Amino acid sequence: MITDAITQEFKRKVCEEIRLLEEGKDRFRVFTPFRFDDGDHLAIVLKKEKENWLLSDEGHTYLHLSYRINPIDLATGTRRELIEYALQEFQVEDRYGELIIRINENEYGNALFSFAQALLKISDINYLSRERVKYTFYEDFRSLIEKNVPKNRYTFEWHDPQHDPDGVYEVDCYINHLKTPLYIYALPNDNKVKDATISLFQFEKWQNNFYPVAIFQDESAISKKVLKKFSKVCEKQFPNFKNNQEEIIVYLKQVLSIAE
Repeated sequence: MITDAITQEFKRKVCEEIRLLEEGKDRFRVFTPFRFDDGDHLAIVLKKEKENWLLSDEGHTYLHLSYRINPIDLATGTRRELIEYALQEFQVEDRYGELIIRINENEYGNALFSFAQALLKISDINYLSRERVKYTFYEDFRSLIEKNVPKNRYTFEWHDPQHDPDGVYEVDCYINHLKTPLYIYALPNDNKVKDATISLFQFEKWQNNFYPVAIFQDESAISKKVLKKFSKVCEKQFPNFKNNQEEIIVYLKQVLSIAE
């Protein structure tokens, strides 16, 4: 039977721990030993569309990632680049959120091996290196500003052109056209908080007119000693970017609505 032949091909090219369960006409659930980090098995279906066989996750992989990552963040920036790289590497298609691989010339085993590798690699974006995570935090921070502040009202990586032409004391985002401009800092770690503290003390020495705002990636990861020093120069703080996004947006809109 064709199912027996396909199963044997899967076992020969991938591993012995594979079985098929028929779920309907030309449709089979593929059980493999491969799992996501939380223990859930990869969702893989073998099905026939018109005259062609393909493997599909039927949207399960993105759904699984969405439990930990905002679906909007999966569609943009570094995360999307990593997903696209995995899709290209293993020749997998993203069909409106459903990941599929077409089986050519009865290469069932090779297709399953490539498909499983692609799904696992995509799921690995939960384990970006610290530098990658830091980078995506800045990306997400910039994206939030761009979506909620008019383009002519913000400047990223701003410095005081009069007192600091070389840009030694940098502000992550400067919100202008206000009686008191906002100096907003995106803070992922102790070192960045220390740098921000030094910069804010310097701005005070120059007697700049500004109001500092801190957005932490996760304040609980910051040393208490470092945080205590920073709090002396910055009162307005959002302790967790992921959890405080709505509050940040409301705050920005309120500030922008105030007439100059």
